[in-house]
Amino acid sequence: MNPNDPIVFIVDDDRRICEALSELLSTFDLHVVTFGSAAEYIAYPKPDVPSCLILDVELPDINGLDLQSQTAQGDHPQIVFITGHGDIPMSVKAMKAGAIEFLTKPIREQDLLDAVRVALDRDSISRAEQISGSDLRVRYELLTPREQDVMALVITGLMNKQVSNEMGITEATVKFHRGHIMRKMGARSLADLVRMAGSLGIHHAK
Repeated sequence: MNPNDPIVFIVDDDRRICEALSELLSTFDLHVVTFGSAAEYIAYPKPDVPSCLILDVELPDINGLDLQSQTAQGDHPQIVFITGHGDIPMSVKAMKAGAIEFLTKPIREQDLLDAVRVALDRDSISRAEQISGSDLRVRYELLTPREQDVMALVITGLMNKQVSNEMGITEATVKFHRGHIMRKMGARSLADLVRMAGSLGIHHAK
């Protein structure tokens, strides 16, 4: 297994289900790790790769929906629920909380495979966005306090002369800082810089 390959976690206290799903997913070159309880899954060190959690609703130690709620704020994979005793209110609750799918046993293989693919794709996108956001924050923090002040005015659409009047510095100084800001942030245009500011939660200067 490549250390960057995606992983599918399966939590189900029925060993036969775990084995059957593991065998199915392995035929599609997916790495699978199975657990018989929520506690085993929680204790397992999660590698930083795209992943999906196939989670049974009824577990011996904790309800699957409760586990979903407990892990909602952490760095946990997208969830595909499976159950032999599901009902509509239960499935609605799971989906509202962000589950990819809510499948009832016996599970159609294609339905499961489709759900797992969607879950892995979403987790990959989410991880890429987190990395991008983190990188953007690092770039912004490399700006000097004065450059950050200039950026806050520039993203409002003010011209260099207007920024210089607002800050009480020369227009040449504003132009100098503006060039540094664009290079440090990796922005190709003002519109690009505005989008970056929005992603960072930087509000327009008043």
